[in-house]
Amino acid sequence: MRLHGYRTSSATWRVRIALALKGVAAGSVWHDTPDGGPRGAGTLRLNRQGLLPAIELDDGTVLSQSVAILEWLEEIWPSPPLLPPDPQLRCKVRSFALAIVADIQPLHTQRVLTHMLSGGLSEGDVQGWARQCIAQGLDACETLLDSSPGPFCFGDSPNLADICLVPQLYAARRFGVHLPYPRLLGAEAACMTLPSFIETMPEKPNAML
Repeated sequence: MRLHGYRTSSATWRVRIALALKGVAAGSVWHDTPDGGPRGAGTLRLNRQGLLPAIELDDGTVLSQSVAILEWLEEIWPSPPLLPPDPQLRCKVRSFALAIVADIQPLHTQRVLTHMLSGGLSEGDVQGWARQCIAQGLDACETLLDSSPGPFCFGDSPNLADICLVPQLYAARRFGVHLPYPRLLGAEAACMTLPSFIETMPEKPNAML
């Protein structure tokens, strides 16, 4: 099994964290970080969208989209769990994770920012727009944890929500976003005591997208 991804991708980091938490071995195949231009043939072979990460199984099967991969890992290697047993809490965890992967992170990907620059916006305008989108999303995420016990996002162990949160906070710092979020930062601090989060960090986390 091989994980194809970008070294500075928050989506790739999510998968690497989950693999480490579950103790699942996978080789890493690193691709050049996309710049918004045409996708390489190797990337398109793995995913017709030209997006990574992707998991390539030994039989040649390719799995794409980070959240789908995380759900697959949960089904194949259920321990330790990434989702709680209670159905309502599972829904809350998924909602938090999707608030990040569907509503925040896609707005500041390199291909989106490159497209905005090509449309005539200044670098300052694009960066400011990205900061605003991230801050608004994190505002909502902070409130989603109002009634949740710590120290992690939803209790005393990391799960899908934490796996999505930690890379997003690193990306927020990359854009210079102010982070007045004690609950989010507390969950991040708890995660960063664990080897699964520390040892999978990108070489240059401040460059993450």
